[in-house]
Amino acid sequence: MRKLLSSPVNMPLSDAENQVYQNALKYVTPLSLNLMAVKVTDRPEDFLGWCGELARLCREELNKDLLEDEQLLPLKKLQDILEAGFTLSQFKMARIAPWSIFANFIEQQSTIHALDERLRLLNYLDEIRQQPLADLIVEDRLAFSGKHTTQHDYSIYNFDVEWFAGTKGAKVFHTLLEQSPEKFDVALAHIPLTGEVSHSDYQSFVNDFQQIFKEYTQIKAQGEKAPLAVATRLLAMRRPDQFIALNNNKIDILCQGLSIAKLKNTDFSSYWHDMIGTMRTFAWWHQAQPEMVEANSVASEGEESEQDEVAGNKENRELTLWKNRAVLIDLFLFADADLAPNSNYIKLREKMLNKAKSKSKATPKKRSKESAEILVDKALTSEDLPAYLQGKRDSIIIQVKNGKSVEQAIGLMRAIFG
Repeated sequence: MRKLLSSPVNMPLSDAENQVYQNALKYVTPLSLNLMAVKVTDRPEDFLGWCGELARLCREELNKDLLEDEQLLPLKKLQDILEAGFTLSQFKMARIAPWSIFANFIEQQSTIHALDERLRLLNYLDEIRQQPLADLIVEDRLAFSGKHTTQHDYSIYNFDVEWFAGTKGAKVFHTLLEQSPEKFDVALAHIPLTGEVSHSDYQSFVNDFQQIFKEYTQIKAQGEKAPLAVATRLLAMRRPDQFIALNNNKIDILCQGLSIAKLKNTDFSSYWHDMIGTMRTFAWWHQAQPEMVEANSVASEGEESEQDEVAGNKENRELTLWKNRAVLIDLFLFADADLAPNSNYIKLREKMLNKAKSKSKATPKKRSKESAEILVDKALTSEDLPAYLQGKRDSIIIQVKNGKSVEQAIGLMRAIFG
């Protein structure tokens, strides 16, 4: 352990990495005896690997039962610093990487960052992106805006809608979105769905977006300040090739990784000029669009798995990454083994499956007829459903409207008529 802790002294550290190392040592001191008891088998020779390995040892190998109460805070601080150092080192690569290295890196993070699930979200939104928010059912509108609820039937929404940046805590925003979705449509209409997004386009969006909050005077007479993080979620879901999605937890580390001054959550100007402007200098962002590749064969019925159900087929995986390249910068952030399993989609799926097993008598939450019809119609587009189920559309809609999931309703029809 002593050799591991001192090894960065012999590494070519940047100023930012050296600062991370010095900060880490401050919190190593009160934990030194506990750390010395940890067996070390891997001693990385680069700072990225060093941060990752020491963070893993603190998380998995350090005996927490032997820690005193006053040591818990230094341990938490040390882990936070190591995770930040890990991210900073990965962003060094992001700033200079050509497209091939960028795309390969994203694929390498597939498991730990739940890449396939993230792409299922982006693929789903790509199919509804041209529709106004005001015309979407509530579940789709919340999928676009980043708020996961129990109404997101896991058999339809097989992804966490809060990937990249959740907005569940933005209560004023969701109040306004529910009351006046058409106002957000007016703002988003300034951002073209294809081609270049100019500063003029962005500024027109910002002006309309800020006005929506300024007009909301139920809490403050002067209105509300428009939150940058929420705006970036909407922008990134409309143009995932152009915008980075922010939340309050990511702003600081992303700014450090991109070597820009920290943004305030109301600083729309610096977001465009500093963050987006910096990203637009990267080689991988300037990569020309990969060519569309025709699939060699049509998958047999039932052959496609959930993992393959991502934006585009396997042949066009590179094109999929390119179309979402800006928002996928998230995969350069530190992640541990708990990130992917903590997906709201996975937790909701397990909860519903366990509830079905226990035959809970809790009253199911009903859906509107419009939501039920759209969700059922989406499920009935599956080619592996037998013809007799296609004819039971109205019966399935009734069951879904009364609170059953689409999967449960179809299962019931199978049991009765199959």
